[in-house]
Amino acid sequence: MSITILYITTWREGGMQTMFKHVFASMNEKLNEIMIHYPNANADQKKLHDEQLAVLKQFSDTFIEQWLQFEEKMADFRDLQLDPSIALQQGQSSPQGYAGGKPPYGTAHNDELKPPADAILGSATEAYASGAAAHAEEAVLESEAEYERTQTMMRGQGYFKLFMFRQAAQHFEEAVRLSPDDNRALLFLAMTYMHLQEWHEAQRHFQFLVEVTDYAKWRALALNALGCIQAVRMNLEQAAKYFEKAHEADPEFADPLSNMKSCQQQAGHLSLYFGSGQL
Repeated sequence: MSITILYITTWREGGMQTMFKHVFASMNEKLNEIMIHYPNANADQKKLHDEQLAVLKQFSDTFIEQWLQFEEKMADFRDLQLDPSIALQQGQSSPQGYAGGKPPYGTAHNDELKPPADAILGSATEAYASGAAAHAEEAVLESEAEYERTQTMMRGQGYFKLFMFRQAAQHFEEAVRLSPDDNRALLFLAMTYMHLQEWHEAQRHFQFLVEVTDYAKWRALALNALGCIQAVRMNLEQAAKYFEKAHEADPEFADPLSNMKSCQQQAGHLSLYFGSGQL
């Protein structure tokens, strides 16, 4: 019995430059691959290539849009440095700290209401002594760690959408390492191994996900994937049990029922839906 696997997917300085070069190098590599294979591709292959081209176009448009917004903001900042009065005209600042140089309605403009300078200095010194600086440093480190986690996931998802699963797996592995409790990263990693047909690794991650997640959709995706793995191994009865559990976890998820029907028919080949279109 042959098996047809239906892939359904949707989709700081020097370091930043390296990241962008790496992204565009990957996009160019994928585009070159499509250009080589497209002329001799059959209808199904051309459909897959068209989907990949649409993703590449979406990436390109997003980069251009974000770049234009950044350039506009930079231009506004340069204009402000050349003519500070622009900010006053736009109501952004004033010598007194109010738009147009006037205090807001109901605000007393009286020096008696201002705290003494020595009180301000004393408060600042006390805050520093109480560990405010240490808290600020911790906040910066946490922010940098969150930025790294976010960028790692974004890179992995980008490769995943381009069907470049080997590269995607590397980034999702790093995302899981950085955030062991991030079940979303674990789900993407497990699904990536499904597409790489590395069934043992996929099974290991999906089984763990079933144990730790309370989110019905992710649990259904994991159970459906475990059913697909059993079907690939021709353990059809075990596969059916997983598909039933997946349907119970999320009745709106249609792939488990389709997979179960395919296993029951046994008409020469299995058509298995991994469910990655739900990611």
